[in-house]
Amino acid sequence: TSTSTWIMIFKIKIMIKITDASLRRGPRLLFECVNLSFHAGQRIGITGANGIGKTSLFAVLDGTLQTDSGDVSIPSATEIASVSQEVQAVSIKAVAYVMEGDKKLSIAKEKLRQAEQKNSGHELALAYEMYEEVDGYTAETRAAKLLAGLGFSQVEQQKSFAEFSGGWRMRLNLARALMCPSDLLLLDEPTNHLDLDAIIWLEHWLLGYEGMLLLISHDRDFLDAVSTHIVHIENQRMTSYTGNYSKFEEQRAAQLAGQQAAYVKQQREIKHIQFFVDRFRAKASKAKQAQSRLKALSRLEVINSAQIDSPFSFRFEEPKKMPTQLVTVSNADIGYGDDIVLKNISMSIVPGDRIGLLGANGAGKSTLIKALVGDLLPICGDVDRANDLKVSYFAQHQVEQLRSDETPLSFLKRVEPKASEGELRKHLGGFAFSGNAALAPIGPFSGGEKARLVLAAIIRQKPNLLLLDEPTNHLDLQMRHALSLALQGFQGALVVVSHDRHLLQSVSDSLKFVHDGEVEDFPGDLDDYARWLIQSRAETKQSVKLKKDPTNSFKQRKQQKHREAERRNSLSSHKRQFKEVEKSMSQNELLLERIGEKLSNSSVYLEENKAEMERLLSEQVMYQKKHESNEKLWLELTAKLEDLEKPLI
Repeated sequence: TSTSTWIMIFKIKIMIKITDASLRRGPRLLFECVNLSFHAGQRIGITGANGIGKTSLFAVLDGTLQTDSGDVSIPSATEIASVSQEVQAVSIKAVAYVMEGDKKLSIAKEKLRQAEQKNSGHELALAYEMYEEVDGYTAETRAAKLLAGLGFSQVEQQKSFAEFSGGWRMRLNLARALMCPSDLLLLDEPTNHLDLDAIIWLEHWLLGYEGMLLLISHDRDFLDAVSTHIVHIENQRMTSYTGNYSKFEEQRAAQLAGQQAAYVKQQREIKHIQFFVDRFRAKASKAKQAQSRLKALSRLEVINSAQIDSPFSFRFEEPKKMPTQLVTVSNADIGYGDDIVLKNISMSIVPGDRIGLLGANGAGKSTLIKALVGDLLPICGDVDRANDLKVSYFAQHQVEQLRSDETPLSFLKRVEPKASEGELRKHLGGFAFSGNAALAPIGPFSGGEKARLVLAAIIRQKPNLLLLDEPTNHLDLQMRHALSLALQGFQGALVVVSHDRHLLQSVSDSLKFVHDGEVEDFPGDLDDYARWLIQSRAETKQSVKLKKDPTNSFKQRKQQKHREAERRNSLSSHKRQFKEVEKSMSQNELLLERIGEKLSNSSVYLEENKAEMERLLSEQVMYQKKHESNEKLWLELTAKLEDLEKPLI
């Protein structure tokens, strides 16, 4: 393969065209007569209810599934990247695992290895050119940046893939997909295993992605930030909208209003025609007209009634008792055994508090929740709870521990044995467990269905303190919206951990930042937090500690803006130079190694090979001098970069 061909592949501008496509999974029709076009540079959010066919669409695009009819046209040279759902343990380091996501890099490495074995100067030159074209010299740095953005420390990046749990392995698979220089990127619920910090980083990464992005997500703020178009799947049809998710909602609301008006009008017409047919079909003088109208009625394309009502409807009932002080934490160290996660924590929760917890994954948010609920006793200090405290607690482990042999009705009956079956069935109906669904075994339920069931049980408890740890995982947009509305009407105190910013913004009145073993009030809203997080990552690799004075933390950065800009410009320039020197050193080292191997062959010293020997010795001296010069410059640049990367005081 020539280098020019490689360059052409990297710069391909693709268009995907779907024509009259239909797809069934078993007896179920997912979609039919779909006609859509996607273009390079578009970032398309795919929305629709769970099980509607979003993931199946991805399977069609990546070639895993074939449509039952119609055509899907994708240029043959298109490089498609997606997140593997496989989490099989492998022994290689995390950073190496991510680098393997760049398929062209792996091919270039193999070409270089083969060229070195053949000892062919021409093939070596081509291999080096290919390796440079795929940015091989910066591959490890690029992989490390992806991992850092997704929450992996430098130490964790060197750990084996097998050492990580399932959620962290999915992060590694996401980083591996982002590492691939793709033309088409397919992301199916990429935020499910991420915390808010990693989601904010991913947003900014995707905004710089130059290929075509197709994204399935139930996070409306994430869709708003990333999407340029929305494709909504409903009633076996796909409809494309221009703009982000908020724009889609506006357009669809107007569309549904028009559809409902047209539906009402058509129903009147159908009723009128049917009345005429029923009245005059038996009369000879009118029979022909009646038959004609009956044919017209059969040809009529029936407009569906606009289904805009959510299947979910529930609310929190008023707590039976409301103590004036619910929980008081005094100088408490909280952790596990000798491992202190949060140190010297003091806080109180009173009725009406609505607290959102912020902080990176592993900072201690869930640990704090467990201490508040009483599942985790303080190592020292006190956590005092009111006598009439009634806590309801949602955590992912509760979803995973549901008994597979129970039904929604029997589960709720076990939680609340005194309630009547009719009352429990009515309550379950508000969570879309109506009729036979209330009697279906829980075992085959999806993660979203199980989460809904746990939330249904929690709401029945009439708590005065509600603790929610990532309640929206696996919930679709309609259920998230219904939960947000219900929480806004909740009269007790609320503490919530969630990577869903829309939920946090809707239900929280105050934010607390958990970091470095501390719990501090965060000055500002989630937009301020996102800006602060991005600035912190850009300005320094060290941990930036938040000031308790809300004005100081942000005002100080404004005062340093000019100095930081100068420092960043200088840092960028030196980094470019450093990269060039490292690249030159790597090339020189490889060339010196090859010359050394040739000079170690005794045949080169024969009289007939004298000219070749002199040439090799001359090149060895030249490259050695160049290498020494590069080493000196490398040391100078290293010292300069270390100085520039220190945070300004």
